[in-house]
Amino acid sequence: MVHATPFLLVLSLAMLASALSARKCTLTGRWTNDLGSNMTIMAVNEKGEFLGSYHTAVTASGNEIKVSPLQGSQHRTNKDSQATFGFTVNWSFSDSVTVFTGQCFVDEDGKEVLRTMWLLRSNVDSIKDDWKATMVGTNVFTRLRTKKE
Repeated sequence: MVHATPFLLVLSLAMLASALSARKCTLTGRWTNDLGSNMTIMAVNEKGEFLGSYHTAVTASGNEIKVSPLQGSQHRTNKDSQATFGFTVNWSFSDSVTVFTGQCFVDEDGKEVLRTMWLLRSNVDSIKDDWKATMVGTNVFTRLRTKKE
């Protein structure tokens, strides 16, 4: 029985390491990005669709910032990989819309991270102003933890 103990310890550690490396990133929940904006993604349904809300910390408009609705879709065909997704935010306080696309990862420290790229389209008065209507950027989101966590 003494010889079995090291084997069981090694086996247990291997199983634990396997479980940790297989950890999946889940979109559902509360997130914050590198600019201080917060979003909440509600449950992802069986089709990969989800709803949520976005509270930006930055704006180019002079309007008061308000929480805005988001709706999106997560790619669901390969459940063994980290999820790719896209969502649209219809800004409640301006005549603009932003689309995000990204992937959900678990980093080497075990933390969930959303890597995204976005396009923001603002309303312009004429086609002559089309050149200044679209902005592009990137954001990195991390999960917002509650005080209980």
